[in-house]
Amino acid sequence: MSQKETIIRFDKVSFDYGFKKQILSEASFSIRENAKITLMGQNGAGKSTIFHLISGTLQSESGSVIVKNGMTLATARQVVPREYVDLTVREFFEKAFLKKVYDIDPKIEAILEIVNLRAPLTRTVKSFSGGQQARLLLAHALIQNPDILLLDEPTNNLDKAGIAHLTEFLISYKKTCIVISHDADFLNAFTDGVLYLDYFTKKVEQYVGNYFDVVREIQNRLERERMKNARLEKDIANRKDQANFFAQKGGHMRDVAKKMRTQIEKLSEEKVEERREDKTIRKFLIPVQQDISGRILNLDSVAIFRDHKSVTKKVSVTLKKKERLLLTGSNGIGKTTLLEKLATGHAKGEHITEGVRIGYYRQDFSTLDFNATVYEALKEVMRDGMSEEDLRSVGAGFLLDAEVLKTKIGSLSEGQKGLTAFARLVLLEPGLLILDEPTNHINFRHIPIIARALDSYEGAMILVSHVPDFIEKINMTETLDLDKL
Repeated sequence: MSQKETIIRFDKVSFDYGFKKQILSEASFSIRENAKITLMGQNGAGKSTIFHLISGTLQSESGSVIVKNGMTLATARQVVPREYVDLTVREFFEKAFLKKVYDIDPKIEAILEIVNLRAPLTRTVKSFSGGQQARLLLAHALIQNPDILLLDEPTNNLDKAGIAHLTEFLISYKKTCIVISHDADFLNAFTDGVLYLDYFTKKVEQYVGNYFDVVREIQNRLERERMKNARLEKDIANRKDQANFFAQKGGHMRDVAKKMRTQIEKLSEEKVEERREDKTIRKFLIPVQQDISGRILNLDSVAIFRDHKSVTKKVSVTLKKKERLLLTGSNGIGKTTLLEKLATGHAKGEHITEGVRIGYYRQDFSTLDFNATVYEALKEVMRDGMSEEDLRSVGAGFLLDAEVLKTKIGSLSEGQKGLTAFARLVLLEPGLLILDEPTNHINFRHIPIIARALDSYEGAMILVSHVPDFIEKINMTETLDLDKL
């Protein structure tokens, strides 16, 4: 790898948004051709911003971003751009090219086969499930055959088979690939290096090795820095006591004290700036609506999709307080469609008890008003009797500080949108939770805390998730596998 040519270089790059939110401060790193690199950092640290700087859609405030001349680049985004959702599959892929591509249909069909998706080219993008849209986004980047492939959370919404297919593809991929993801097992399967964006120093640290080894190396390095500083602090404290003692003696002893203070200054300069761990959300509870009892939801039929056609199947599901339904099935079977219809009261064969408040966590965050501020989004769902202090306290627990509260939803990172959605659930106090892939975009440090909160929730719950470790932490009382209907 050391003989490969450097194709991307950041040289003391600084960037902020309107001089208010510092993202990078003199960050430097380089990437060689054919490397498989993971970009790490907590929600809101600026990982997607680095992608924009590499692609040229953003320009640095100072320093230089150098991409080798002639390199082609494509990004597989986290979510389908809102202006693309009404396009047909064919129109969606035509947008991948600056010039018209004649006879594009065979190219589209070949690239869809690579991402293991079959679909009519006349079908609209918005009609696909979240997992199918994730495959479309990846295929949209791959059809460009780029020299540099940027993948932003590519496993979000993918089922087990989809993740395995993507992993196999990346292992055999012969060009440069940079990936943002919170899926540790996925990353470890192909990563040969890590770029770690430190949320506090705003710099990028570069490591070589597989993902798990690098994570351990970062933790060990933090511990070594803490131990070094602890030893220096102890030495400095002892020398200060001695210097003060000698200074009080007067005469020649004052000169000794002066020299000791010079030594103390040198020791202080040897201390390293301790990097803090990424912030983690506080432990939280989602209060349950108090004025409900008995049956909350009844479901006696569902619509599933086979070969892109809707088929109605009979089921028998009843949920009361403290009962949880895990909804499973392959991408495109109809999980997200069912959850949306349940949340909006449009599902056939369902009955939700009148007056039950529904907390709906939608995977694309379309229940949030992207033009509203975070503060407005939280205030919208506050219950009677809650105060401004309650709102700000809940927000702070999800790392939504005073500055973030003033930010428009549309300007947040996807991870911050997810944390905003969870904060809304806490303030809403729902009787029924409907959760569609609630770990998407969320920092892996937060996931155990979220799992504990859901496990302790005392209302009824319907959950869709493709993350086994997350599901195992929640006591699900029933499973409905749509593939088996």
